[in-house]
Amino acid sequence: MDAAGRGTTGGNAPVGGAPVGVVEREAASLPGGIGLVVGLALIAGGIALVSSAGNGSHAPGAVVLVLGVLALAGLTAVAPGQARVVTLFGRYLGTVRTNGLRWLNPFTKRQRVSTRIRNHETETLKVNDADGNPIEMAAVVVWQIADTAQAAFGVDDVVDFVSIQTDTAVRHIAGSFPYDARGEARLSLRENAEEITSRLSAEIADRVERAGVVVLESRITRLSYAPEIAQAMLRRQQADAIVAARQRLVEGAVGMVRSALDQLAEEEVVELDEERKAVMVSNLLVVLCSDHATQPVVNTGTLYQ
Repeated sequence: MDAAGRGTTGGNAPVGGAPVGVVEREAASLPGGIGLVVGLALIAGGIALVSSAGNGSHAPGAVVLVLGVLALAGLTAVAPGQARVVTLFGRYLGTVRTNGLRWLNPFTKRQRVSTRIRNHETETLKVNDADGNPIEMAAVVVWQIADTAQAAFGVDDVVDFVSIQTDTAVRHIAGSFPYDARGEARLSLRENAEEITSRLSAEIADRVERAGVVVLESRITRLSYAPEIAQAMLRRQQADAIVAARQRLVEGAVGMVRSALDQLAEEEVVELDEERKAVMVSNLLVVLCSDHATQPVVNTGTLYQ
């Protein structure tokens, strides 16, 4: 156990991560043209020695031929968007990122690692949000290998690792926030998409960092209630919308009535006692808040008839 409380295996490899000190570094290599010329020259020289030996010993020519084959075996083509992780008898020597034909020690193992930008889209995951409501959520993450050594030695399969960790992060984020805040002062998946996406990206990046992967972007591609409660939650949202609209309508109607009474009093158009003010307020509220058109009644008598 180290000072940070992390367990170690054999004193040099933390549990769940790449071996200590195994980070990407540049491997020693030569331009492939040199190795190609040397290898062809050795093969040609070996053939010449074997031919000129006649009935004599062919050993010198055979040795030169073997050296030529080994020289050609050290040639490695590195395509754009790829790198080669070089190991010698299990020991990491470095990574070749230079594109083109390179020459390396012919006894080394050269593992191909893609450094291209890749997408991973999760399946539609069914999880419970913070309120316990079942929802369906999916996301897409754009990622790239930044450290080829950690990607090669830190995990068994970096693509599978990113896939599983992304699914885990999506489930965690979905369960940490409600689908809808319903007017409360809290973050929700539906109303705070940008902030939720930022948190999702940060969590995925933290989970895949040990594999030498960087997250370039992540987006939520699907967010909805599960089918079994979708209709009920839709009716609930509609009811909340109707209540909010009614509240806004009543607030506006009360303001209009107050403004009308103040203007009548200020311009001394008519003097109303408290009872008639109450009747006027009632009539105006009915007119302003009703869902249907009101039928006016013309008063042909006095104000108090």
